[in-house]
Amino acid sequence: MSSETRRRGIAGERRARAATAATAAIGVSALLTIVIGLLGPSPMVPALDGPAWQPPYSLAVHPDPHLAVALAAAAIVVGGLGLLAALILPDQAAAPDVRLLVKLGCLAAAVLAFLPPSGSGDHLNYAAYGRMLTLGLNPYTHGAADLAGDPIADAVERPWREEPSVYGPVATAVQAFASWVGGDSMRLTVFVLALVNAAAFVVTGLLLDRATRHDEAARRRAALLWTANPLLLYHLVAGLHADTLAVACMVAALLARGRPAGGGVLLGLGVAVKVNAGLVALGPAWELRRRPGRLAVMAGCALAVVAAGYAVAGPEAIAPVTRTSKSISHATVWKLVQGWLQVVVGPGKAYRGEIQVGSLLLLALLAWLLLRWAARGGWGDAIGSAPVVAAGLAVAYVFASPYVLPWYDGLAFGMLALVAASAVDGFLVVHLLVLSLAYLPARVDGQPADLAWLSGEVRPRTGWVLLVLTIALAVWAWRAAARGRRPRASAAPPPSAP
Repeated sequence: MSSETRRRGIAGERRARAATAATAAIGVSALLTIVIGLLGPSPMVPALDGPAWQPPYSLAVHPDPHLAVALAAAAIVVGGLGLLAALILPDQAAAPDVRLLVKLGCLAAAVLAFLPPSGSGDHLNYAAYGRMLTLGLNPYTHGAADLAGDPIADAVERPWREEPSVYGPVATAVQAFASWVGGDSMRLTVFVLALVNAAAFVVTGLLLDRATRHDEAARRRAALLWTANPLLLYHLVAGLHADTLAVACMVAALLARGRPAGGGVLLGLGVAVKVNAGLVALGPAWELRRRPGRLAVMAGCALAVVAAGYAVAGPEAIAPVTRTSKSISHATVWKLVQGWLQVVVGPGKAYRGEIQVGSLLLLALLAWLLLRWAARGGWGDAIGSAPVVAAGLAVAYVFASPYVLPWYDGLAFGMLALVAASAVDGFLVVHLLVLSLAYLPARVDGQPADLAWLSGEVRPRTGWVLLVLTIALAVWAWRAAARGRRPRASAAPPPSAP
């Protein structure tokens, strides 16, 4: 055996070991996320009232608060690093088996649906909004505090007890259905929400898997970015966030190419879950700009669904959305900007209007840079492709928005799974990893006093990391477009519709 052959063999063995380690890290992360829910109420897992025989189930061992948070930190770090390693493996023969990834992700989602949600208390808000609607109270004008003494509303945690719903009418309808089934039981209400949420996650993963079935590399990458993505399992499935349903509608809409009416209905449903998902609609709109008839059908169907939903919900459903559009979350670049303005100009103003304008300008800049790069060969398709435009806008949004939480990145991951591999994958994984650590956990109630530094010190300083990451993304996109470089050979073209 020649020395060159021996070197190649050793390199192949190393890549195989790296693939095994990456797959194991993803599996360990998913398992840790499952363990967090299985252990029951903790700083990571809000308690759920209701008969013990009803799902979701847990061991109810009430783990040490520090252990619960440490398990979550390990799940995030191990999962994020494993995901990055799996995405950058150069040898597809040594990459994780795609069938294993899809099965792992679907199984983890199914198991998590039967465990108490973890990471935040948003699912308690969902249950309360559904409860209000079933009791004849408008969730868009009232908060949980207006149902004092109710077993569902009383479970809502700070600081959301006075806040009305900011979700679209489709999301509220799902929440009302869960409340109708669950009645006075928070456990059963949350379980119904979890089943719908897990089903949306799995269906999205299966749609992506089918759409990429003709290319093994693209299929593997789609599984890594969505179905077996340990960070999305942690946030979207275990965290039970409404974003999952919005992403499912938008992915299905982009895959309904050639069917403008069906695509329009799906786009409308996605917007009627969460308004920010509407950015994706600009992708199909741009692709159909030279086909006005099809564009009119798609836009008409989408607008009809949205209009019908908000007509049923009433005009009050619009006000909370416009109010939250000016909010600024702590772990963002814009929280830093707000602090700088208050120091330089004056502390007596929040500068929300100025920051909103600045964020729109940054979004436009990042979208232009990414789509300029895409037009020169990036993402493996022409600029007219709906998934390409949608991916550029979704990624720009999560980097530029003044109000962004870790689970918001799910929309960008869903769009990226529909285009070819690039360095943008790594930027988005790091973005979600950083945000995940910043919101560890995304709860106020039940947190140990000696861990207050996580939200008081770490979270505000995350903006500096995100600032560097945003600048790096912009510089990379500019330079990559200038080089006109196409994706690496292993990158697959965007998938066709199923």
